[in-house]
Amino acid sequence: MFNYPALEPVDYLLLGHITKDITPTGYSLGGTATYSALTAAALGMRVGIVTSYGPDLEVPARPNIQVSPVPADTTTTFKNIYTPSGRIQYVHHPAAYLELSAVPDIWRNAPIVHLGPIMQEVDPKLARAFPNSLVGLTPQGWMRKANGDGLVHYTDWPEARYVLEGAQAVVFSIEDVQGDESIVEELIPSTRVLVVTEGSSGSRLYWNGDLRYFRVPPVEEIDPVGAGDIFAATFFTRLQQTRDPWEAARYATQLASISVSRSGTSGIPTEEEIKAGLITILP
Repeated sequence: MFNYPALEPVDYLLLGHITKDITPTGYSLGGTATYSALTAAALGMRVGIVTSYGPDLEVPARPNIQVSPVPADTTTTFKNIYTPSGRIQYVHHPAAYLELSAVPDIWRNAPIVHLGPIMQEVDPKLARAFPNSLVGLTPQGWMRKANGDGLVHYTDWPEARYVLEGAQAVVFSIEDVQGDESIVEELIPSTRVLVVTEGSSGSRLYWNGDLRYFRVPPVEEIDPVGAGDIFAATFFTRLQQTRDPWEAARYATQLASISVSRSGTSGIPTEEEIKAGLITILP
């Protein structure tokens, strides 16, 4: 199952668990590693994923995406329940912890490194392990834990300053901090570029002491899962290409807004859709 061909260099390196997301009809692939990787590939990046999952999960081959898994007995599995007051989430069967030793040497100088933990599975020291890369963080997985029943809840993040100061850009949802603006204010001084996504309200970007808001066009929301990961991959890619956080946030907000109108990974814009959209999204 883990017999992959020789690895080639990548443009976009992702670290985080590919998951099984339980759905009414079975399960689908999930996790930041899934949604962000497929988005980066659609944006033309050669993508590498360092992840972990068990023999119960089949990860299909995708163009421009290579996978280097740490073997595990189980696969991290999530169940999401949406209620009028917000999402209730359960997690079971976590896969293996991811450390620098799991990263192939050929990928350690990737132009973009995206640390995308979903449940405390990525070593925080990795934020400072890629000095030649643009390191982007989606730190939601360091901000949450699960109780004995698997119920996911917010938790303090004691390594926040150490981790954030090692990165060039950070993206998280206001939902990740339970809507607590005081936590956002605490994190701002430790980041160079910070984006807070706000669901259907769009996003906001803190950079060089300035704050700007980016609103989304009206769309019918079918499934919000993965929208933040699609935003993050787009933002990190455009930031590395343009070095302009404002333009990167505007583009990422527009692209992510498309994703909620479809279910699951089908919400990830395709390469063809992205190329067509550039006519109206880019200047």
